[in-house]
Amino acid sequence: MRFIPIIATAVVLAAPSLAPAATPPAPAGARHILLVSDAFEDGSGWRVVHDILFHKGYKVSVVQLPHVSLGDDVGVVRDRIAMQLGPVVMVGHGYGGLVISEAGARPKVKALVYVAGFQPDVGEGIKQLNASMPAAGAASVRSTRDGHLFVDADKFNADYAADIKVNRTDFMAASQALVPNALFSGNIWTAAWHDKPTYGIVASDDRVINPDLQRWMYKRAGSKVTEIKASHAVHISQPEAVAQVIEEAALNVR
Repeated sequence: MRFIPIIATAVVLAAPSLAPAATPPAPAGARHILLVSDAFEDGSGWRVVHDILFHKGYKVSVVQLPHVSLGDDVGVVRDRIAMQLGPVVMVGHGYGGLVISEAGARPKVKALVYVAGFQPDVGEGIKQLNASMPAAGAASVRSTRDGHLFVDADKFNADYAADIKVNRTDFMAASQALVPNALFSGNIWTAAWHDKPTYGIVASDDRVINPDLQRWMYKRAGSKVTEIKASHAVHISQPEAVAQVIEEAALNVR
């Protein structure tokens, strides 16, 4: 007797397709956000703010400043503005406010956001503004023998970022950028905020830039002010609140 083999037909079950995550819809207003850091930090402090805005559809760039001179920092930021393909909202933290005030005088820049940042007028600089209303933690900024400034590591948590855990601020202190004293001696000769909408975030527990100085600068400029109970490192300790102000600035661009 001859046996005829039976070949079973395999039923292939199609696996569900792994579709990529949906791209967030393009937000209204300005889609391009430039984040500019303080003198003693690099761009990594913006990580959470970047992620919040990125996942809402914004094109976010974090500018790494060379910290050689104010002019060099302004030049780097202007190069990044030129790379953007649409209206831009510029954001400056601390010293970064000085930089965006000068660099932001470009047609692409539609709004400026100052995050516990300096907002100088023409002919003003950090030393002059700080001297008018000294900060509580001013003594924690020290100088090396060759004239580079840094925040004393032993005082970094208390004076720069008291609302952030010590294990993180210890690393921030160890990895901080040393900046030439001349960086804080430079004055700006263009104040972009005179003809652009501006927003100011006051960090009410700031010991690096006097909160009263922040209020005074923002009032003088006619900025829309938001107060957040935070240290100078408000963009790290309160990223959601900071991102909300940036998004408001972007949405109001017409």
